[in-house]
Amino acid sequence: MQTLELPVRGMDCAECARHVEHALAKAPGVASVQVLLSAEKAILQVDPAVASVDRLRAAVAEAGYTVPEPAEEGKEEAHQSYTRKVWTLLALVFGAVLFVVVIGEWLGLFERITARVPFVLGATLVALSGWPVFANVARAARKRQVTSHTLMTLGVIAALAVGEWATAAVVVFFMRVGDFVERFTAEGARTALRDLTALAPRQARVVRNDVEQEIPVERVTPSDLVIVRPGEQIPVDGVVVEGHATVDQATITGEPLPVEVEPGSRVFAATIARLGSLRIRTERVGADTTFGRVVRLVQEAESNRAEVQRFADRFSTYYLPVVVAIAALTLLIRRDPLAMAAVLVVACSCSIALATPVAMLAAIGRAAREGILIKGGKYIEALARADVLLLDKTGTLTFGRPQIERIIPFNGVEPTEALRLAASAERDSEHPLAEAVRAYAARQGLRLSEPTRFEAIPGKGVFAEVEGHRIAVGSHRLLAAKDASLVDSVNELRGSVLWVLCDGKPIAALVASDTLRPETPLAIQHLREMGIARIELLTGDNSSAAATLAGSLGIPYRADLLPEDKIAIVRDYQRQGKVVVMVGDGVNDAPALAQADVGVAMGAAGADIALEAAHVALMREDWMLVPALFAIARRTLRIVKMNLLLTALYNAVGLSLAAAGLLPPILAAAAQSIPDLFILGNSARLLKSAPYRSPSHDSSA
Repeated sequence: MQTLELPVRGMDCAECARHVEHALAKAPGVASVQVLLSAEKAILQVDPAVASVDRLRAAVAEAGYTVPEPAEEGKEEAHQSYTRKVWTLLALVFGAVLFVVVIGEWLGLFERITARVPFVLGATLVALSGWPVFANVARAARKRQVTSHTLMTLGVIAALAVGEWATAAVVVFFMRVGDFVERFTAEGARTALRDLTALAPRQARVVRNDVEQEIPVERVTPSDLVIVRPGEQIPVDGVVVEGHATVDQATITGEPLPVEVEPGSRVFAATIARLGSLRIRTERVGADTTFGRVVRLVQEAESNRAEVQRFADRFSTYYLPVVVAIAALTLLIRRDPLAMAAVLVVACSCSIALATPVAMLAAIGRAAREGILIKGGKYIEALARADVLLLDKTGTLTFGRPQIERIIPFNGVEPTEALRLAASAERDSEHPLAEAVRAYAARQGLRLSEPTRFEAIPGKGVFAEVEGHRIAVGSHRLLAAKDASLVDSVNELRGSVLWVLCDGKPIAALVASDTLRPETPLAIQHLREMGIARIELLTGDNSSAAATLAGSLGIPYRADLLPEDKIAIVRDYQRQGKVVVMVGDGVNDAPALAQADVGVAMGAAGADIALEAAHVALMREDWMLVPALFAIARRTLRIVKMNLLLTALYNAVGLSLAAAGLLPPILAAAAQSIPDLFILGNSARLLKSAPYRSPSHDSSA
């Protein structure tokens, strides 16, 4: 199977995306389809021996949408935009004339005005101005599909059937206006994503064969030497090999303050060198960069739909047939084709289908600008309803840069020898405590040996053969029962303890400490103010170290946990019906993050595992992003509920008035666009909302 991305043009609402999805799913060689409305593309798993782009393009065209040729994509989009403008202008001009007709009706001149226009001419003008919509409805009808435009088309036919061509024409006018509003609403939802993708670098200055040249960024290859001058955008992910600069990383981390970089520092694509020049050895380019992966994950976030959005989609499935039934009953009871037309017209809006995705996409885009990567609407909904927050310790509540403070030797072994053996065994380990051991040995000037038969066991430690000895470094679980007294005596000391064993015998305990992030207590306080029912620390560290940290934050803790213990705790809360959010570093606790309803990885910029494993990635190490995340989620769900409630009420009132004959088709056509405008305006508040503030300062919706 092969993954294929197909750009699709002409989709304005979730209903359009479903039609494209159904059309592509039936094409030969297609195993799965995922249509992303916000990104205007379809992601397919296809058998390359069977499926072809031409066949897929034909399937999309049959559904009433287009797949532009790669070389013509920009021209095609411009042509479609021009065509839409022409048809919309025609409908607007024609509608303006008809408004004169309507005013004439109010002045008692309607019959004299319309009498001068033959019915055939009026009906022809109606057909011409509404032709793009009517053609799509006809294509859908051939496939036994009903769209929201089907309702309005039936309303137009009903008006024409009783000779009301002027009414039908005004309905078509508002139908085109409604299309424009829905397209504008969908474009508004894409704004945040397009703003994000617009930040992608286009050009790079590279040195090849001792010649400096500027080339498109897609032609840069790993290991190329890239030059970045002051004020320029860094085009690749890589390592600085020469130069010093102040780099603005806001596009990745959301952090407004620049950082200083020097030789050896890692830098990211789409960031900006404000002061100083750099020479960078390229590691990743384009879609493989951290920025590229962020854009991809934001685009794909649409596929992780919230349950409230699934409800709206199911509602839309039954909504159209119910409206047709109401219209038929109206005709049978009232014997008034115009009342039936009004029912069909007022109900044709896509507003119910737009209510959730527009708000969710706006929230995801806004969060991305703040350095918070949310992978879908379902995680926003879960965050808004969460009542349990579980926290990892090392690298999450603390900086994750522990330092060895003390060595306690046993069995006559010199402290420096125990440290040398431990650092040699930890030589290939990536754990923060392993880095602390190696750093301490380096400061002592110790020469390390190359380990063999290295093995790391989560929750226990590492095993390696060093100079013919079997060395183990890790938690107290490495010790035999007879050494329990040693554990008790050392655990009385505050700090994380690493035990060092040589050929099965304990030779030292290394006591390490880590520093609590300074903003963490305030962030925990804000989370309490938000009403999170339970906040709990889960750590594999010893009880003494856990108690000290948890006590400073005023939260309960569980210590000496293995990775599987953390998973079991998450599952236990879930069995109780709780919605569980877990915050970790996304590396050592990835299984527990995956098990939680929402797994949040702290400081995920540049960390592949964290970006992929977590449901939410905080791109910088700032605990204030956690309450900000909850605030965004709760605000978004409130706006979604407001969108759905007011849209449902609006449609219910409109249907009732139309069925009772109190809402003429002309006013019904004008009214059907109002919910879309409300949804756009209401959801746009998420894009313009200010950065997070304490709940005590901001309690508004």
